[in-house]
Amino acid sequence: MYSWVDMSVTESNVMTEKSESTSQAAGRDGRPDAALGAGTRELSARIKKKDVCVLTRQLATLLHTGMPLVPALSALVEQFEDTPQDGIMRWYSQPNPIAAVMEDVRDTVNSGGTLSWALGRHPAVFSNLFVNMVAAGESAGTLEEVLSRLAQMLENRVRLAARVKSVIAYPLMMALVAAGVVIFLISFVVPSITQIFLEMGRTLPWPTRMLISVSAFMKTYFVLIPLVVCAALFGIAAWLRTDDGRMKWDRSKLRLPLFGRLFLKLETARFARTLGVLLASGVPILGALEIVKGVIQNRFIAGALESVKDRVGRGDSIAESIRKTRLFPPVVIHIIATGQLSGNVEEGLIDIAEMCDNEVEMTAKTLTSLLEPAVLLVMGAVVGFIVLAILLPIFEINQIL
Repeated sequence: MYSWVDMSVTESNVMTEKSESTSQAAGRDGRPDAALGAGTRELSARIKKKDVCVLTRQLATLLHTGMPLVPALSALVEQFEDTPQDGIMRWYSQPNPIAAVMEDVRDTVNSGGTLSWALGRHPAVFSNLFVNMVAAGESAGTLEEVLSRLAQMLENRVRLAARVKSVIAYPLMMALVAAGVVIFLISFVVPSITQIFLEMGRTLPWPTRMLISVSAFMKTYFVLIPLVVCAALFGIAAWLRTDDGRMKWDRSKLRLPLFGRLFLKLETARFARTLGVLLASGVPILGALEIVKGVIQNRFIAGALESVKDRVGRGDSIAESIRKTRLFPPVVIHIIATGQLSGNVEEGLIDIAEMCDNEVEMTAKTLTSLLEPAVLLVMGAVVGFIVLAILLPIFEINQIL
């Protein structure tokens, strides 16, 4: 096991060598895909993360059976050529773009290049994390083991992301449908009914007057409202593309009620699993922290990890450096500290990731069970208000008659 008490000069030298190797793999102009044409880069952009998971798992399995690397890559090319990307029936499907990428990887390896170099030519498909771990596996002669770790990590990441999306997507879809129904009622159905009440010239109840005012506003500005909403969304998207906007938004996400803890646990799981897998694959600690910083999707947490990297580079322990960020739960820090004492930080980090994965699953289920009835209650309250506003004048008319 690696000793984490002191940062030795040897580790710094190894990290420098790996950085130089990565720089060479990136090409003379610093772009890993410099040798690729625009068509290949467009194919890379259309490849799904699920396909990368399948590719990694299958390549690890083929190498485990004893198949040499180039024949294993050829088998993957044939597999993906026979598996269309979209649609069940072949004539409704498109060729899987990952087949062309893997064909280029196979040809590069067959021409004498390393696998990490060949993968680095496709940065839109294989991340810096992926390429660096493969390079470490090639250097240590543990490529099969590293690919298995990568496959497990990517599968967990895709599964968790899908779970979180399902938590957000279903209530959001229900809310959008409910909003569409309400807007249709107020804009087209309510005016024809309330016109009868207006012609009577009587004083109407306040719910009815409010409904008539909202209906008139919606009918008058029916075209303008979608334009304003689209402009607002465009402005928000442009703001989020700025560094300051993205940083403030990511910080705000962690403070959201209910969802804030979910986002933090998700990022903690991503941080712990990625760092654990990198360290177990032989990547030096400073290089691993740099890669992990690029994997984290929350800019605020990524900035905190930059400070962790600086403190570790000055000789502080990982646990103490993480503690000073005041972001991660105390149990995470204690597990890492215990791993440092036993020289087994990698397993401690993987345990943290598993723990956070389970907590994300439970939190996601809880949020789903809470949000679904909440959306139904809000929709029922709005529709109930509309019905009440229409029925009150009718009741008054019946009393007079």
